[in-house]
Amino acid sequence: MATPRAGRSGGRRHLVIPKTVLGLAVLILAFAVGTAASGVAFYSYYEFKKDTTEERVATFVEGFDKRFKTATDTIRAERENALADIEKELEPLRRIQAEGGTLEALVEKVKDSVFFVSTLDEAGQPSVGTAFAVASDSEQSLLVTSYATVKAATRQPGPALKVRQGDTEIKAELWTWHEERDLALLVLAKGSVPRLKLASNDPPINTGERLFAISGLGTAGGAVAQGFVADVSAAGIQHDAAIGQAYQGGPLVNSEGEVVAVASRSYAPLGFSTDGVYFAPLVSAACEKVLKCPSGTEVSGPGAKR
Repeated sequence: MATPRAGRSGGRRHLVIPKTVLGLAVLILAFAVGTAASGVAFYSYYEFKKDTTEERVATFVEGFDKRFKTATDTIRAERENALADIEKELEPLRRIQAEGGTLEALVEKVKDSVFFVSTLDEAGQPSVGTAFAVASDSEQSLLVTSYATVKAATRQPGPALKVRQGDTEIKAELWTWHEERDLALLVLAKGSVPRLKLASNDPPINTGERLFAISGLGTAGGAVAQGFVADVSAAGIQHDAAIGQAYQGGPLVNSEGEVVAVASRSYAPLGFSTDGVYFAPLVSAACEKVLKCPSGTEVSGPGAKR
């Protein structure tokens, strides 16, 4: 049984492996032809892939500048939109509380236009406040202040009136006043004083907006207290900015530094005073008697002297 199986196995090897030199040569040649064909196929595939890649690279490079510019423009636009959204979200926070830098910038902007006023009241006690320039020429300037500050000086003989800016005292004359609006006008013997811009009355400021009370007394040339508008009417503005004695008669300005009203501690258009919320006459009320304002926001001169 073993002998026939061995015979069959030997027969298969005889069929697969040639025994002559010619047979071996033919086998090797066939193997070489097959290998070469495979190499040609692989090389052709490589060339195809290389050409395709080079074409893609060329196409990419050709349009790269345009795509890069488009991408850059898109990123810039998205950035600007994002910044705008951030500013929009931050605005309510800014309305709630001004930063120190904002307050310092505001004082720097208005300090050359505000003055500290001091005199005596009817009982001989110190009476102080602030005045601010609304018009100026080369020789003199017009300053608006609070009637309550200078009330005793409206009578003759009255106490002396002192106006100073920083450490410099400047001569000033009480020109006229409007008791009902708690307003008075001083003529300062100094020209070329920067004037504060009067805000438009349409409207001067809106309910809920932030406003700032400015004092002419402060180490930086002035001081500032901030608050919010509670109401706006023909009678004036209700607000919660703290009005100390040195602030009365000073300007109430918006965020742009424009005067919307005059700070007062005694103005009571409704016949009663309030705690924590002050009334302030609109700056346009100064044009009723103490100033001449043909256009409503531009002062042309003082009112009639009293």
